[in-house]
Amino acid sequence: MTANQLKDLEHKIDELISLCESLNRENGALKADVAGWDDERKDLIDKNELARSKIEGMIDRLRAMESKV
Repeated sequence: MTANQLKDLEHKIDELISLCESLNRENGALKADVAGWDDERKDLIDKNELARSKIEGMIDRLRAMESKV
């Protein structure tokens, strides 16, 4: 290998290392986003269940009031 070829190879390896580091950072950020979205999804499911429960309770109370009339 000539000196030029070695320098080209070294440059390409440096670029690959840089790309790997960048992809690792991006992957970490994406994993953090997914974890945040998962937490948000769980919160929304809990809120939805609470709302459903409250609405069912109101419907039951309305039916009870209706049967008294």
